Amino acid sequence: MTFSKESDSLNPIPSPTNFREPFRLALLGHPVGHSLSPLMHAAALKFLNLAGSYEAWDVSDLKEAVEKLRKEGYRGASVTIPFKREVMALLDDLDDQARAIGAVNTLIRQGVRLMGTNTDWEGLFRALRRVTEIKGKQVVVLGAGGTARAALYGLISEGGNPVVVNRTEEQGRVLAAEFGCPFYPLTAIGELKGDVLINTTPVGMMPNTDASPVPAQVLHHFRLVADVIYNPLQTRLLREAEQAGCAVLSGVEMFVEQGAAQFRLWTAMEAPVDRMRQVVREELERREKER
Repeated sequence: MTFSKESDSLNPIPSPTNFREPFRLALLGHPVGHSLSPLMHAAALKFLNLAGSYEAWDVSDLKEAVEKLRKEGYRGASVTIPFKREVMALLDDLDDQARAIGAVNTLIRQGVRLMGTNTDWEGLFRALRRVTEIKGKQVVVLGAGGTARAALYGLISEGGNPVVVNRTEEQGRVLAAEFGCPFYPLTAIGELKGDVLINTTPVGMMPNTDASPVPAQVLHHFRLVADVIYNPLQTRLLREAEQAGCAVLSGVEMFVEQGAAQFRLWTAMEAPVDRMRQVVREELERREKER
């Protein structure tokens, strides 16, 4: 499988003046109570004085939720765990990136049609580019879900050399074969060395903050450790990576950047990234103080 950074992506061009009228956005996932997407997007809408709203839906029936988006005229939606792959079959079309990744995290209304794209990879790589070059780097990707797919797409597009590591061997082997890269079971993590380790699994996410996807003693094999988890601000994985002398990258930057990419698609306006980052960090710090 080959990828190009120039792949066609969805390019809806709504007039910004249309967004002075009320419009609605939603988050589809299960569970969604922990998500800061509603807070982040509401802050962006308010900052730009747009008459939009963003709702969190804890979805039990995905087909029903997508039909509600259609019937009630929602402008778009975010899609999170566990629906990033399942939602693809319910849409009218996908852009090239979503097809190549095999997962969707963003829905966009174009007329009467619902289109799917993926901004996870863009968020991850906007954050990664601030701390490292990707081209030629050896990168271990932990996980085999939708975010792992986005990471692999981005790594290959940027000229990196990814390796898939997953607890469930069958799922990991299938994913690695699809993207044309090596696979190792999680039990072999101690044998691997590389420039970057990216955790795309939910291991260590609230409320299970005492968990880490890999043993601390293997972390010195990597120069940079990145975690897509943004809640808590610093996962056990990142704490132990710092102790091992690694540079670390928090999931907050990736989360904010993928959300900013969604916002641009929904509104055709530049997202207020600094404000979005500010409200996310403030809320996470508040929650940590309360624990």
